[in-house]
Amino acid sequence: MGAGAQCPGGASSGWPAPVDLSDLLPGQTNGVVTMGLERVKGALNALGNPHNSFAAIQVAGTNGKGSICSLLHGALTAHGLRCGLYTSPHLVSWCERIRVGQGFIAPATLRNLLLELRSLAQQWSLTPFEQLTVAAFLHFHRQAVDLAVLEVGLGGRLDATTAHCRRSTVAFASIGEDHQEYLGADLASIAREKSGVLSPGCVAFSGPQPAAVVAVLRQAAAACGAAITWVPPLAEDQFQALNLPLRGRVQRDNAAVAMALLEHVSATLHPLEMQRSRKGMGSVCWPGRLQHCQWQGQPLLLDGAHNRSAALSLRQHLDDKASGGSIHWVLGILANKDAIGMLRALLRPGDRAWLVAIADSSCWSADQLVRQLP
Repeated sequence: MGAGAQCPGGASSGWPAPVDLSDLLPGQTNGVVTMGLERVKGALNALGNPHNSFAAIQVAGTNGKGSICSLLHGALTAHGLRCGLYTSPHLVSWCERIRVGQGFIAPATLRNLLLELRSLAQQWSLTPFEQLTVAAFLHFHRQAVDLAVLEVGLGGRLDATTAHCRRSTVAFASIGEDHQEYLGADLASIAREKSGVLSPGCVAFSGPQPAAVVAVLRQAAAACGAAITWVPPLAEDQFQALNLPLRGRVQRDNAAVAMALLEHVSATLHPLEMQRSRKGMGSVCWPGRLQHCQWQGQPLLLDGAHNRSAALSLRQHLDDKASGGSIHWVLGILANKDAIGMLRALLRPGDRAWLVAIADSSCWSADQLVRQLP
């Protein structure tokens, strides 16, 4: 997608072109992610804690948190609020991760921020994600945002976004099994890490969760005096009335959480109108998530499902729209992902699958999968 390309789905805003920041954001050469808040808090303190100038809504979870953030940001921006949005990872460009209002951060602005932070990044041994988080907070401060919407990168308790101290409102998207090497081997352990975004007196909202996750979130909320509201999915007619560009049954859960957050913002921060909220959410562009397009005249569906629960949602969407024919899959699966679980969720008799490598990454090969699948 080139510079000025239109966002899939008909949104009017252009999507940013790729930008090379490899000289400033080197990859994790040893493949290890060191969790902790000390480094990012130290760097922010050295900058005078610029993030203290704006409130934030933080969204944690395994699948759907980006959709919730995007819907929330779209609605708030439609009301004239100067709203920041910080998401990860990016699909095409680093600039996707940081927005103010309808605009993505300019490549030159992002590069200059990272150059400005270079000495601090070295002093505090900041990871690339931590550098981007500090850059986002500094950018939001300089842009005088009214509010920022922050998507958790990994886990929650020790995620860099949790260094923001004015997160009086948090939300949980669907929590499932992913990143077990960092968050724990079972669902309860993963939920405990994600529940770490809760803070004393905060207000929290959660969509539907497995029983083990509900138990953990309830316990964590009670322990810190947080109030958590359980949000049911939107009914089908309610969801259709929103006319969102996001597809799939799971978006009924995500839209419901976004709506609950908007009601809370309207009651506590800034009065909101439902019509404007709908318009803002309807303009959301979130490519790479059940994105229908064409390639050489053939229908193509792009989706970034990278764990079993997301794969199940993808397959459910296809079954809902099924024409009865077989599906041809082109899959790139990182070596640390549950490829077996994903393929069992996705494939049906008659389907065909091709495994492709992901650049500069260790991936599952077809030979490995053939040996492990029945």
